[in-house]
Amino acid sequence: HQSKLDFFCKLGYGKQDICKVLESLGQEALEDDVLKELIRMGSKPQALESQAQPSPLKLVARGSCSTSPGSKWLGEDEGDSSDHLRPIVIDGSNVAMSHGNKEVFSCWGIQLAVDWFRERGHTYIKVFVPLWRKEPARQDSPIADQHILEELEKQSILVYTPSRKVKGKRVVCYDDRYIVKVAYEKDGVIVSNDHYRDLQNENPEWKWFIEQRLLMYSFVSNRFMPPDDPLGRHGPTLNNFLSKQPVLPEPKWQPCPYGKKCTYGNKCKFYHPERPHQAQLSVADELRAKIKVPLRLGKEEEQCNRSP
Repeated sequence: HQSKLDFFCKLGYGKQDICKVLESLGQEALEDDVLKELIRMGSKPQALESQAQPSPLKLVARGSCSTSPGSKWLGEDEGDSSDHLRPIVIDGSNVAMSHGNKEVFSCWGIQLAVDWFRERGHTYIKVFVPLWRKEPARQDSPIADQHILEELEKQSILVYTPSRKVKGKRVVCYDDRYIVKVAYEKDGVIVSNDHYRDLQNENPEWKWFIEQRLLMYSFVSNRFMPPDDPLGRHGPTLNNFLSKQPVLPEPKWQPCPYGKKCTYGNKCKFYHPERPHQAQLSVADELRAKIKVPLRLGKEEEQCNRSP
């Protein structure tokens, strides 16, 4: 009795369940019978019971590194629409001067561009403007709707590039370098009509990035309008250009320009509508196939005539 009790205890069953089964079956019961009775009673080993019970949730400090990879912070939305959209870096001076017809620094143009990307669902939007634009407007550098810059700065969208005065002269840092550098590090999109040729010659990696990630635009009656084909007619669409995971279009068969006169046969890469269900053979193979068919029919007729 003690040996059987120890055996089933090692398997993980409780002593009370084992004693009940041994009392009902007797001490001479076989181990298989005892195991069947334990299973019939619904008794489970302690290891299986611990696996079946869900583990209690653990509260972890928000700044700790001990969180599991699958855990998310409180307040995070699982279906965040911005996960598949690229970050946006706007050349504020270029956009504002374009909206002001290259005469006035129009801050309203920056607001129109930011609103357009917000409506699409982009959450990372940064606008770079030189710091001296916070100064009062002058005749040689007029500025309109300057209060918009303060509002965008409060929303952590606008970033001022540094500038200072040395002996009455203004020393301005190169804001284009900030724009390209941040967009390159974030793997985002640059919104500007400037080609940044000096920066392209400076760094070959920036050259490729500017060529592939520069989004140009136009203003039509206070409407911010980027092109539907940012990289040309044969390039990606605007939605794919602004997405991290572009959606490839379904392949479409282009009809052969030669039609029935095509001599490429099965090597032709175009679609032939006159033979949709036939293998695309060369002209020589088609002629051979047509010749073989009547010859076979003639031989079959001769055999039928010879037979009694």
